[in-house]
Amino acid sequence: MRSLFYYFYLRNKLPIMQKLNTTAIYILSVVGFLCCCFYGIGTIAAVIALILANKELAKYNADPELYSNGKAMKTAKTLAIVSLIISLIGLAFIIWFYFNQCEFYEWYIEFALNNPGVTEEQLAPLYDAMEEAGCR
Repeated sequence: MRSLFYYFYLRNKLPIMQKLNTTAIYILSVVGFLCCCFYGIGTIAAVIALILANKELAKYNADPELYSNGKAMKTAKTLAIVSLIISLIGLAFIIWFYFNQCEFYEWYIEFALNNPGVTEEQLAPLYDAMEEAGCR
């Protein structure tokens, strides 16, 4: 008596469904999102996730009948794109801050002074940072 495995897969020569590697892409995308404000680390993780997603989707598009989780891979690619966009926004803000420190400090102090709960003693470290940056 032959097993069901033999009957369905070997006798009929149906391909065994494979899974694409979505886990690594999901992890890298989430790391990219969580590290979006850490000086480009999030951007690097998101770019790697997007490259991996494109490679896996190319395999899926070449022969979709072999893979069972094509929709999950498309979702992982979308998450990688969103993570990349958020990380690029964070990186752009960090670059803007680096070149416009004085304007940022002035805006932040003005914003803090409009808050009645903030005292001058609490703003002293900001004034010191402005002096170190050469703004005052």
